[in-house]
Amino acid sequence: MIESFDTVFAPSSAIGGAISVIRVSGGQACAIAQKLLDRPVWEQPNQMRHTRILRGGQPVDDCMAVFFKAPKSYTGEDMLELHCHGGMTTVRCVLAALSEAGGVPAGPGEFTRRAFLNGKMDLSQAEAVMDVINAQAENSLRAALEQLSGSVSRRIRESEERLLNVRAAIEAAIDYPDEAEEAACASLKTDLRAAEETVAALIEEGRKGRILRDGLKLVILGRPNVGKSSLLNALLGEDRAIVTAAAGTTRDVLDERISIGGVPVRLIDTAGVREASDEAERIGVDRAKKALETADAVLLVLDGSMPETPEDEALLSETEGKTRLVVANKSDLGTCIPDALPISCKTGEGIGELVKRIEAIAAPSAQSTSAITNERHLTALERALEAIRRAGEQTEPDCIATELAEALHALGSITGTDVDAEIIDRIFANFCVGK
Repeated sequence: MIESFDTVFAPSSAIGGAISVIRVSGGQACAIAQKLLDRPVWEQPNQMRHTRILRGGQPVDDCMAVFFKAPKSYTGEDMLELHCHGGMTTVRCVLAALSEAGGVPAGPGEFTRRAFLNGKMDLSQAEAVMDVINAQAENSLRAALEQLSGSVSRRIRESEERLLNVRAAIEAAIDYPDEAEEAACASLKTDLRAAEETVAALIEEGRKGRILRDGLKLVILGRPNVGKSSLLNALLGEDRAIVTAAAGTTRDVLDERISIGGVPVRLIDTAGVREASDEAERIGVDRAKKALETADAVLLVLDGSMPETPEDEALLSETEGKTRLVVANKSDLGTCIPDALPISCKTGEGIGELVKRIEAIAAPSAQSTSAITNERHLTALERALEAIRRAGEQTEPDCIATELAEALHALGSITGTDVDAEIIDRIFANFCVGK
């Protein structure tokens, strides 16, 4: 357990509701409780008890309180939770009383940071805490909870064990070349290939599973006046984009989020792609093309009431090879494009089938919620994979051992067993206060 010099406090729930939860953590949590509460909740840890909060001997609030004795708490330290009334004035008075009793306001992510440093969770689990909070769809939440329970840690440990065994054999060959080098070299290529395949599989699975965390970025593309904004509104079930009969109404990128198949989907409505008639439209077209470059999938909208135009053909060619859905809007007026899904934003025809096809892309049935989806973790896995491949190209045991150490360092940065303090600071700086 780390030695904490400050006992920190912060609200862990929104202020202004019926109840506000305030956390206190650190070596002085019990002493602070003794100063503030009129009942000895610390004598019966892990039991919620009714008490009053006092400030200067005067009651501030009636509340429920529970005391957790180290190390059996979220942070691994002595910890006090106050469940007080959530009004702004009440919470301010309680926070002032905590400060006067010796507490220090907590920084962003302070409680989870202490939980990590005290060994209550590893770094990947700590990061999953914010993923749980920020989850925007059911499968996203399920994936975050899997990682909070240690699914990432378990999979990384499997790769680490494999590499550690190889490294141990190599170091034995370095220390005892006559006895161990031949045996180490005999199994080296097989072991390194197996390690490479394991890490590569984690990366491939994670790239697909990233959508669970960040959402599928689906760009709605098409020439002007084919009904892109109408389609956005139809998928959202509400009027979010301005729709007029005039071509080129949308001049900027609109970014809206929905949940399809339990997965968050970002719908990006773009300006109609054509030769721009003015500067504002040109900027809109440029932004549409930039959105296309970073899209996970494209929803290409054609006007089904007329044959394909040269602009349509250019967009079909430009999006070829990308994950793509092609729809022919205005099916209520008849359709002249047989190879596209006929839909009508006016009557709703085909919208249900389109949603099913989007779901097939966003949430394939085989997609695992235990996949490694954090971009930092995937980058570390890529570094590990590169080091493993370099190790396989080496012939000198010393060089192989160096590359394996680099691979293990990259894997350790995911779980926090081998990570720079700067990375830890950066991760927890993105947390909210009180978590």
